[in-house]
Amino acid sequence: MQTIDFSKPLYALAPLAGYTDLPFRSVVKRFGVDLTVSEMISSNALVHNAKKTERMLQRSEREEPYSVQIAGSNLDVVRRAVEIINEREGISCIDLNCGCPAPKVVNNLQGSSLLTDLPQMGKVVETIKRYSNKPYTSVKMRLGFNEKNHIEIAKTAEAAGADFIAVHGRTRAGRYKAPVDYDAIREVKEAVSIPVIANGDIDSPEKAARVLEYTGADGIMIGRAAVAKPWIFAQIKEGMKNPTPDLIKRVVLEHFDQMLHYYGEYGAIIFRKNLHGYSKAGYSNATAFRDVVNRITDPVKMREEIEKFFSQPLRT
Repeated sequence: MQTIDFSKPLYALAPLAGYTDLPFRSVVKRFGVDLTVSEMISSNALVHNAKKTERMLQRSEREEPYSVQIAGSNLDVVRRAVEIINEREGISCIDLNCGCPAPKVVNNLQGSSLLTDLPQMGKVVETIKRYSNKPYTSVKMRLGFNEKNHIEIAKTAEAAGADFIAVHGRTRAGRYKAPVDYDAIREVKEAVSIPVIANGDIDSPEKAARVLEYTGADGIMIGRAAVAKPWIFAQIKEGMKNPTPDLIKRVVLEHFDQMLHYYGEYGAIIFRKNLHGYSKAGYSNATAFRDVVNRITDPVKMREEIEKFFSQPLRT
């Protein structure tokens, strides 16, 4: 189990429900991402033996270090969820979601709604820290619920025992469309002594460098930009140029094959949303391609369409 190294900027893949599953994380790991995080897992579902939920704990052999993110506010349920995670090897960190804006999560005092009850948030972090046998406990937070109170949130997480925090530079009210407040992320970094990872609208190597310099953060976390461009981490860390059509094709086919291996034939249907992102890399007839794959359920036919579409050159 590898340590999470903050001696140099750390580059992490943000957890995204419906996207950052094992097949995708395995692909991204090829491009040098330092830390991968599971999709958000409901502590309640995990405790009540939801097979799908427990399966979400699985990791690729490439994933070291690897963090599991849970959501929850009931201390007994969180403790039991942690004890289940403790039985799994290869997990370096348990992360508490304090940022998800989805109503079905928020309405259960989970995700970003924990930001409305900081004493309870602190108790949840303390519970994870107390019962976890993993080296790290972390928190992924927003700047606040309706209004910003990011310093108080960050200090609460630190005081409760969090080893590091990832800060999405929006409030819950800002969802994913409000401008990211990098000033606030910098203020968090200045207010706490634990490492801080900056998150929000980082979509290029240039933006990554600017955010790191401006905020003073110890690392950056990328989510949506990596869905369509898993190679973004190699571009940031290694200066890799724009991917060739051949590389994109190999990545897409590897991802597709991993989806089938993990989900069975239904993986082809789930993969449609990924193809929507990959097809935006600069290909002709992308809209027509998306229309075609949206109607295909047979994995063999879908692979044929993928090979045909991604064999064409990129538009210049």
